[in-house]
Amino acid sequence: MNKAAASPSAPIGHVVEVHGPVVDVACDVPPPLHRALRVRIGDVETVLEVLHHLDPHQVRTIALSRTAGLQRSAPVFDSMAPLRVPVSASCLGRLLDVFGAPLDGGPPLAPEEFRDLLAPPPRLADTRPSAGLLETGIKVIDLLCPFIRGGKTGLFGGAGVGKTVLIMEFMQAVARLHGGVSVFAGVGERIREGHELWHEMRDNGALANAVLVFGQMDESPGTRFRVGLAALTYAEYLRDTLGREVLFLMDNVFRFVQAGSEVSGLLGRMPATMGYQPTLSSEVAEMQDRIVSSRLGNITSVQAVYVPADDMTDPAVEAILMHLDTRVILSRAQAGKGIYPAVDPLASGSKLMDRDYLGDRHYTVARDVRAHLARFRELEDIITMLGIEELSEADRRMVQRARRLQRYLTQPFHAMTAQNAIQGVSVPLVRTLTDCEAILRGDHDALPEEAFYMRGALETVP
Repeated sequence: MNKAAASPSAPIGHVVEVHGPVVDVACDVPPPLHRALRVRIGDVETVLEVLHHLDPHQVRTIALSRTAGLQRSAPVFDSMAPLRVPVSASCLGRLLDVFGAPLDGGPPLAPEEFRDLLAPPPRLADTRPSAGLLETGIKVIDLLCPFIRGGKTGLFGGAGVGKTVLIMEFMQAVARLHGGVSVFAGVGERIREGHELWHEMRDNGALANAVLVFGQMDESPGTRFRVGLAALTYAEYLRDTLGREVLFLMDNVFRFVQAGSEVSGLLGRMPATMGYQPTLSSEVAEMQDRIVSSRLGNITSVQAVYVPADDMTDPAVEAILMHLDTRVILSRAQAGKGIYPAVDPLASGSKLMDRDYLGDRHYTVARDVRAHLARFRELEDIITMLGIEELSEADRRMVQRARRLQRYLTQPFHAMTAQNAIQGVSVPLVRTLTDCEAILRGDHDALPEEAFYMRGALETVP
């Protein structure tokens, strides 16, 4: 625990009951909600967060680490502060836990200050609305589901469809194109996934402009519930002190909701719709309302979201969706065809796909590309059964151009250059629009479809 959490030498109470991560504490004067308490288990210090006042002399807490070995009557000390993390510019390039302690074997952070995990969002007068597009250099994203500078994007996808690779490419794009920094929140990450991500980012140079904060799958639900807020605290610090473009990535928001559901059940609350906690909407909003841009800098968010049973009407998914500006759907069918990034161009979109916001050219090209791809999807079964020769001349021409567009919207990533022999590419939005217009006009009908696959701009096509 950090120096700011130093407590008086006298205990404020003692442990009366332990139920897994739930610890009931008796005390003469109950500490306020969300106060961090400390208790020792042998030589290890465990942090407790006060979440429920049972009566005038007893509080219920959730332990943010294992409670094995904790006994009744163990003295409990007050930290005199809520949960906090140490912050400083030296956090860049580090792998940290929910308390800001290093997980990468490096030295502890030399803090410039301590910030509360449960800080309120900026005042409305201090916030800045979303303004303009944040180019990523990824053709399909910039064209059909563009990122909004200071906005929130949901990345929907299961295992094996390239979600982690896409997140790593976003990190590199923000650092390369905008001179920004990234903060990655690993909520309930498997140890293998976290280890691979850390090593890949270190090998490709992306780690120098990023902060990784992990709460692993085997940790207490209290840790998994708070690790997203810890990472967001670092993002707010980088926004407010460095004034740089900050990309906040969270994998996985659904695990944050699951951890909240576990905590709610442990506190004895009655479940609500479909077994979720009654505080679902307020807990999601508590985090999402802090992901905003201020006059000091921008925070743009990309959040991976798991969809249970592919049901987009699930209460947890709906609670998250209402806060998002853009949705990017990663399709297993696209990945099966070798289309990477495996973005479903018809299911993905943005609330701001508007002619007045994007401009006539971008809006028109995106609409026409989506229309060609939609018509191709409608005719796929007919082509499979009867062959493309049975289509009308107009439909055959549209399908052929749609197949070229589908392959053109693939591209190799910088994040994967070390794993294969293909050099990653970044394509400016203006170039993407020019190339799509040329394909839609039929300027490249003579070229084989393979010439468009895994390339950058059309000027690179032989």
